[in-house]
Amino acid sequence: MGKGYAPWLLFINEVLLLVHFSACKVPAIIVFGDSSVDSGNNNFIPTMARSNFQPYGRDFFNGKPTGRFSNGRIPPDFVSEAFGIKQAVPAYLDPAFSISDFATGVCFASAGTGYDNATSNVADVIPLWKEVEYYKEYQKKLRAHLGEEKANEILSDALYLVSIGTNDFLENYYALTERRSEFPLVQQYEDFLLGLAKNFFTEIYGLGARKVSLTGLPPMGCLPLERAMNILEFHNCVEEYNNLALEFNGKLGWLVSKLNKDLPGFQMVDANVYDIFLQIVTDPSGF
Repeated sequence: MGKGYAPWLLFINEVLLLVHFSACKVPAIIVFGDSSVDSGNNNFIPTMARSNFQPYGRDFFNGKPTGRFSNGRIPPDFVSEAFGIKQAVPAYLDPAFSISDFATGVCFASAGTGYDNATSNVADVIPLWKEVEYYKEYQKKLRAHLGEEKANEILSDALYLVSIGTNDFLENYYALTERRSEFPLVQQYEDFLLGLAKNFFTEIYGLGARKVSLTGLPPMGCLPLERAMNILEFHNCVEEYNNLALEFNGKLGWLVSKLNKDLPGFQMVDANVYDIFLQIVTDPSGF
């Protein structure tokens, strides 16, 4: 769940997206994924995977925790602001917001989830298929609110941010036995996830998504929890997990290229965070 790498996604996402989509109209930011981009949906479901307590939120606008796994804002918030939309993207399940708020940006992400439905079961969070169901529900509300033509324009011109996959490996494959018995080689599980990712992107394409940013895996072995548990190697990064992230990111890059080729009008950016994250971890004084 909240692995604490959300702030590191900001730089690479913002630069890549502004360069790639600066000439395009972006009326809204629509978010799918896990704790790296969850703006508070888990506050409204029965799960312990929440960040609605201090010190989370201490640097947010009101200094209070919002359900974001961060001291303040998370990458979708900054990306939204960079495109001149608004300073924070609200969580879809938060009753404090309405469809008028969601018309310019909405987050369906849930901390602890993954491409694999079994991953969401670990902490009883929202599976990716349910995030898509919420998106379909949102579309109906948006069309009722703005009319068919205006709503469809927003849905096709919106920028879709997707950040997911870390929990599939760290909270599911390596922590539990079911998937490892089904996929003895981790590469087999990677390919299984790749198929799920392809299905997800094809589905949201069919629902109108055209501009998508896919965040790959960070160097997972450098996440705080993994380093804290790596006692025998003096709390260094776990190289096995880092190498896995590199391998899987390569497969995601291939998928991005394939979908851009196969789906007419589809524009997906491979917003790989691995290198910038590793630079921050290995050379913190440089930042």
